[in-house]
Amino acid sequence: MSKVNWDDYTSKGFYDELIKAPGQPRAEAELLCQYLADLDARELNEHKTAAEVAIQLMGITFTVYTEGSMIDRAWPFDIVPRIIPLAEWQKTDAGLKQRVQALNMFIDDLYHDQKIVKDGVVPREVLAQSVNFRPQCVGISTPHNVWAHICGSDLVRDKDGTLYVLEDNLRVPSGVSYMLENRNVTKRVMPDLFATGLIQPVDDYTAQLYDMLASLSPRPGDDPSIVILTPGIYNSAYYEHSYLAQQMGVQLVEGTDLVVGDDDCVYMRKIDGLARVDVIYRRVDDMFIDPEVFNPDSMLGVHGLMRAWRKGNVALANAPGAGVADDKVIYAFVPKIIEYYLGQQPLLPNVPSYLCMFDDDRKYVLDNLDKLVVKPANESGGYGMLIGPHATKKERDTFAELIKADPRNYMAQPTLSLSTSPTLCGNSMEPRHVDLRPFILSGEATWVTTGGLTRVALTKGSLVVNSSQGGGSKDTWIVDLAGN
Repeated sequence: MSKVNWDDYTSKGFYDELIKAPGQPRAEAELLCQYLADLDARELNEHKTAAEVAIQLMGITFTVYTEGSMIDRAWPFDIVPRIIPLAEWQKTDAGLKQRVQALNMFIDDLYHDQKIVKDGVVPREVLAQSVNFRPQCVGISTPHNVWAHICGSDLVRDKDGTLYVLEDNLRVPSGVSYMLENRNVTKRVMPDLFATGLIQPVDDYTAQLYDMLASLSPRPGDDPSIVILTPGIYNSAYYEHSYLAQQMGVQLVEGTDLVVGDDDCVYMRKIDGLARVDVIYRRVDDMFIDPEVFNPDSMLGVHGLMRAWRKGNVALANAPGAGVADDKVIYAFVPKIIEYYLGQQPLLPNVPSYLCMFDDDRKYVLDNLDKLVVKPANESGGYGMLIGPHATKKERDTFAELIKADPRNYMAQPTLSLSTSPTLCGNSMEPRHVDLRPFILSGEATWVTTGGLTRVALTKGSLVVNSSQGGGSKDTWIVDLAGN
């Protein structure tokens, strides 16, 4: 491994999060860049090894599904953090709160009066063909009128430095445990830099999550019974489920641990009998949470759970049906949704989008598949996408047929010049593309993580940051240059 020389670092054609020109760190990154430049090659290698050992000792893993099997892997982590100045983050924080507030109003409206559809702001056909709209939720009212209590919105920065919202994850968004563990590992590797007091903390997330969940409890009191419902050890996010339960001091349960009584309340099976449950942070998809209402073959859910929720005897986070707004076609309407419900202009821009359900948009997409990223409406994890500039003619032809067969299910966006961040690759510091997933909690109040999970495409030139497809991550520092 060689010593870091920022004069040799370039990221041509892209906005780099730390270096504005060779040898010139951005103001918020000067301290870190000087620190790294002062390390000799041996010390830099020791930092990397220390991080790898810490991840092994802390047992930070993620699961990759392969054909017919699952593999637990150590969390891929880069020791060089990505940095955002506090002043910029405060504007981003306000934009995320605005966005999630409008989305929750939208979801609540869809399950009640559907005014936004009647007023023609969102076309009726979009709702009619939504695979995540749950008729079983129509007429149900949720605490504080909030449906998406935990949201992870993905942000990307284009070459002009603008942060765009790429998508909103409102079903069961994952990754916050890795945000917290990234900080723990970085503190072990670079403790001196945290002594400056300039780096904003992130460790209050689980306290904020607990308070938000407690605010949903149907029974007044200071000590609600909260559980996390997991599909089990074979789920790719099981590490996160167990981590959050341990950090909040609540029970981690599976469907067989819960039962709905004759009084339509939810109880947890314990050695000394049944104990009532007030709030369930469920990490099980809608279609599997209650075989009485959804998939009758589900072994993951709880018979009667929807009945208990509908009667207000238990709170579910996120609420069933919240995924109706977690649709990449709905995403394109979010600026209009914000204007409709809040009478405000969006503080954070969307990436320009083309909806294949509209004739003109579809024609443009089919004529420009080699220039666009095409996404199915309801996939996640980076699956099912076409990255036009990197695809073969055969792959583009296949996607053209898919779009023609089901235009409602596809939308397209231009390939942004995703920003890069210096990343330790082998023996050198190289630019790699990154995105950012902040987490927004909504209950009585709305709260945003300080920064979020920065995901990095570890393969040179790749734009795919998902850990399931070879991506990694790095710590995200929100730095207060004013020292407040």
